[in-house]
Amino acid sequence: MTYIISQPCVDVKDRACVDECPVDCIYEGKRMLYIHPDECVDCGACEPVCPVEAIFYEDDVPEEWKDYYDANVKFFDDLGSPGGAAKMGEIDKDAVYVAGLEPQNQDH
Repeated sequence: MTYIISQPCVDVKDRACVDECPVDCIYEGKRMLYIHPDECVDCGACEPVCPVEAIFYEDDVPEEWKDYYDANVKFFDDLGSPGGAAKMGEIDKDAVYVAGLEPQNQDH
């Protein structure tokens, strides 16, 4: 089980969750942030600090955003488990699902 970042993060990337994460498992893609499912310790520290309420426990992701579970997992298919996001910086890609989305409204 893990936490999932969903649609409200796309094209926002606030990073409050990154600052709060004690295990450095939140990675930055081109358009959104991703939680590494194997590195996340399920502490939940990220969820309450997200200003756009994009983070959910895996079982609690709203139905309309269920595709973000696969997006978070597949983002790491070719990265493996780098063992910490800070050393990676922004990764020059997104999950295919996210990359194909229309630009999101920036009026937050």
